[in-house]
Amino acid sequence: MHAIHRNHYRIRFAEENGDIMRAEELRHAAFIENRPGARPRTDGLDRDAFDDVYRHLLIEDEISGTLVACFRLLPLRSGEDIGRSYTARFYDLSALQAYPASVIEMGRFCMRPGWRDPAILRLAWGAVANVVDACDAGLLFGCSSFTGASHDTHAAALDLLAARYRAPPHWMPGIKAPQVVTFADRAHHHQGDPRDAFAALPPLLRSYPGLGGWVSNHAVIDTDLDTLHVFTGLEIDRIPPHRARRLRDVLPPMPPLLAELAHSA
Repeated sequence: MHAIHRNHYRIRFAEENGDIMRAEELRHAAFIENRPGARPRTDGLDRDAFDDVYRHLLIEDEISGTLVACFRLLPLRSGEDIGRSYTARFYDLSALQAYPASVIEMGRFCMRPGWRDPAILRLAWGAVANVVDACDAGLLFGCSSFTGASHDTHAAALDLLAARYRAPPHWMPGIKAPQVVTFADRAHHHQGDPRDAFAALPPLLRSYPGLGGWVSNHAVIDTDLDTLHVFTGLEIDRIPPHRARRLRDVLPPMPPLLAELAHSA
């Protein structure tokens, strides 16, 4: 088993079906069990057909063996293949099909409910930096989810995204999902303290603005998971150099598995 050890955590890729099932159990606990509006799965697993083709990254507590965080990754050779992604089910990504470099979808990121350690998110980003470098990726993308599908609950955060962080027009995802909240009339509505609105963003999404990331011009209402989510894109060459160095310094490379991952893109 190839792994990186930091603090008291072990960071590695899933290597067998049992590993993937543990990730699906954690996702169910994070995305479904704690959301009254989500549709429960009888088997206690958050699973879909994409799990069989994505690579799953696990962060485990070495003391207890507990899986504390996970996410899945899909490297693609260029934007031409972006229609294969999970995100393409919800967004029209035809504009991004012209993206010239390799791209990576990052999805289903979650942390174990009640397990509060800021080091976990830092380790996750360090692992992503590993993968981005191995694949020589130009774009990292995915969906970032708000807990609860009611857009009124997230009004201040959505107004902030609309006003400050929308995608460049030439990469802007189009509307595809049947239920969406558009940002066209929200960009001028942002009021109050922007720090409060920023704090209301989901933890992963809060990481993107400082890295130069951007979002779609609408949010998708997902009643199945009781979430509201936005497309999130991060062009690697737009990351401020000092932030890029800090991300790469979090973890050393994972050569054997990264070589396999890059080859499979």
